[in-house]
Amino acid sequence: MRYWLVMPAAGSGSRFGPGVRKQYAPLEGRTVIEWALAPFLADRRCAQLVVALARDDADWKKVAARLAASGASAVTSVEGGERRSDSVRRALASLAASASPSDWVLVHDAARPCLDPADLGRLLDRLGTHPVGGLLATRVSDTLKRTARIGGGADPPVTETVERSDLWRALTPQMFRFGPLCAALDGAHAAGRFPSDEAQALEWLGERPVLVEGDSMNLKITLAADLALAAAVLRARRA
Repeated sequence: MRYWLVMPAAGSGSRFGPGVRKQYAPLEGRTVIEWALAPFLADRRCAQLVVALARDDADWKKVAARLAASGASAVTSVEGGERRSDSVRRALASLAASASPSDWVLVHDAARPCLDPADLGRLLDRLGTHPVGGLLATRVSDTLKRTARIGGGADPPVTETVERSDLWRALTPQMFRFGPLCAALDGAHAAGRFPSDEAQALEWLGERPVLVEGDSMNLKITLAADLALAAAVLRARRA
């Protein structure tokens, strides 16, 4: 089974802090984005990897040079957009001449350096014949509190405790067929809607993506402090 990898990497990552974009932060001898790409570079089923970059990205060239020197010739880049879904759509457009409508596309966050290859394999195996697709996810374990959306201030009061038994945290990669994913994003954008992830775009069309349980350590780097946890995860896997 052949699939294509799209990696949106055009975000500014404002919560990470000033200086380097989080996807280029050093992590255990590589950058975060290099770790994020690694499982797909090692998978022969991945036909091509497309990274969507910010227009002013000055760091990708160094990463691309290292990847090329290591023999990773299937990685290309495109200019991303203002929002995640814009970046994903532009990356998909770059594949239009090569991908067929029924081909699988995996979308993975550039700031998720700890994807377990076993989770990737399980996602592909579980969804390979599915008509819609789905995503890696993990069950919510913490107690969840809801607050008022407006006027809560820095220390908002609790309005209710949310039942968590049927709640999951969405992870990446998310896996959908090329044609339906393009159509879902085009339909959303035409209606002035911008999904927070690819699954939501398919949900808006009435589809029901499947959740494949993954490792909770497939964490997303949001704050600088997250790098220490990611480093610990990567070291433990190498031990």
